[in-house]
Amino acid sequence: MLPLLRQCDVKGTIDNAQIRKRLAGEFQLTPEEEAQLLPSGKQAVFRNRVAWAQVYLVKAGLLERPKRGVLRITQAGRDVLNTNPNKINIKFLKKFPSFVAFRTKQDNENIANSETETSSDRTPSEQIEEGFQTLKNEILDDILVNIKSCSPQFFERLVIKLLLAMGYGGSVKDAGMAIGKSGDEGIDGLIKEDKLGLDVIYVQAKKWDTNTIGRPEIQKFAGALLGKQASKGVFITTSYFTKEAEAYAEDVNSRIILIDGQRLADLMFEYNIGVNTADYYEIKKIDSDFFSED
Repeated sequence: MLPLLRQCDVKGTIDNAQIRKRLAGEFQLTPEEEAQLLPSGKQAVFRNRVAWAQVYLVKAGLLERPKRGVLRITQAGRDVLNTNPNKINIKFLKKFPSFVAFRTKQDNENIANSETETSSDRTPSEQIEEGFQTLKNEILDDILVNIKSCSPQFFERLVIKLLLAMGYGGSVKDAGMAIGKSGDEGIDGLIKEDKLGLDVIYVQAKKWDTNTIGRPEIQKFAGALLGKQASKGVFITTSYFTKEAEAYAEDVNSRIILIDGQRLADLMFEYNIGVNTADYYEIKKIDSDFFSED
């Protein structure tokens, strides 16, 4: 991670191909060493380690990704280099709250375990679960980065695909006609709750990169639902809702579901929207019935 951070200490940005080329030269890797594969046979060890070093440094706030495939050192990263560290490892990065949050954000039990246990203290199953969660957290963050770099029109189509994958909307044609029209008093469109169209759900979709959505926006949406005599609405955003907004959505007569950026990414992960399977590992156990001689 330290050599990677040093290579990024340039004016402007640097892309992934340049980083890998520079690091391979610094480590004096042969073509054969660069091509060495992981046990799965699907990715090179060197490429994988560079990628994860990038992830960790970004999560610690020492690097940033202004756009896909490009890195830029932050002031925090330069400050670290100015201290002339001997190395940067996981222990070193734990001094940065954002990195600790990344490693533990969806498993509170791991927060305590990480302080008292080493990897050898945990069972293989626990290590697999922890590794899976780390991979998932990184993918969820990448989903949001990619969404925010796309156009509002793409975001509307994304919402359509997600709702269809979740079982709403009837058909692509029906959903496409419903979502993406100009806003009508706080409503972006409507979508069928089921394939027969027995009920409809009104949708508001906000692609906001930094804005936090407060109570006034939810009040406006609730008022629009009331004007339509509608009982159900979904407010989807790439941003976050304030506590006041969430409380108001809970108390209002209409049923309003709030989906923030993190929840949106999680649903996309669950329903395979914008992601695909890279590897598949089967975990097997003994079939006790097979070995029974009774």
